[in-house]
Amino acid sequence: MMNTGVTRMGFPCVGSWITYGLGSESANLPSFVVMSDPLNRGLPKGNANNWGAGFLPGIYQGTWLRPQGEPIDNLRRAAVLSDARQRAQLDLLAKLNKATLAESPIENELAARIESFELAYRMQTAAPDAFDVRGESEATRQLYGVDQKHCAHFAAQCLMARRLVERGVRFVQIYSGGMDNQLSWDCHADLIGNHRGFARETDQPVAALLADLESRGLLDETLVIWGGEFGRLPVSQKGDKPGRDHNPHAFTVWMAGGGVRGGVHYGETDELGFKAAVNKVHVRDFHATLLAGLGLDHEKLTYKFQGLDQRLTGFEGATPVHELFG
Repeated sequence: MMNTGVTRMGFPCVGSWITYGLGSESANLPSFVVMSDPLNRGLPKGNANNWGAGFLPGIYQGTWLRPQGEPIDNLRRAAVLSDARQRAQLDLLAKLNKATLAESPIENELAARIESFELAYRMQTAAPDAFDVRGESEATRQLYGVDQKHCAHFAAQCLMARRLVERGVRFVQIYSGGMDNQLSWDCHADLIGNHRGFARETDQPVAALLADLESRGLLDETLVIWGGEFGRLPVSQKGDKPGRDHNPHAFTVWMAGGGVRGGVHYGETDELGFKAAVNKVHVRDFHATLLAGLGLDHEKLTYKFQGLDQRLTGFEGATPVHELFG
């Protein structure tokens, strides 16, 4: 629900809605990029459904970067293939595909595939440089912690996120942790060890990302959001190293940049930290707020599917939290 606004699989995610609404500022890179945990902890629960385009055209789905090795298959042109020869192949392929598309102009998947071939060709020039953080200064690498073992992987991803935003990528999403409970922030046991470990991995890189964006004049136009999909209960689960169970009633999300007013807190829990008690914000309200921060009206960002003008925030009603923005 945090990713798509719906508790069922198969709906467009936030990144897809935003790239559908705003388009891309880069002709040579994907408009929506996803990075997942590289430490053999797996993809987040839900896998690629979390960054799928659902019923939106396939061109708006997230481009997942492989966490180890080459981030994308065939990113470099085969040695035996010259630029002119590859261009001729793509032109022929496009001609054949467009002939088929003309017979069925509403074939969204084919249109998305035609564009994906062209984007892949353009990416072979732009993407290797964008994905390579080795050319960054020593001061920048130290700022993020790229050479520190405990946070190197997340530091490299945050630094790559800045490089992508700098080059016009519209939406970048980074996942901390993997599939299994204890391999993510889902600490049913050993809350102290779990959260301390993940906080240590992410704290310096995220702080560096904010500082780096600000120093380059990018923070005012970049909305940074940190959050999960559950809080933890204010009571412990039994065990030698106690954890905490899920709390869907209250948890924290922070936002920075993109016109957000610094130092503003919105909403409170009850005295136990169990349920939201003041200024409750539903997931739909959160999504409406996110879109408002990017200049989009959540009620007007629609796509007709199955006879309805579908939208990220659904039809139950949503209210943006305008108090967060200055």
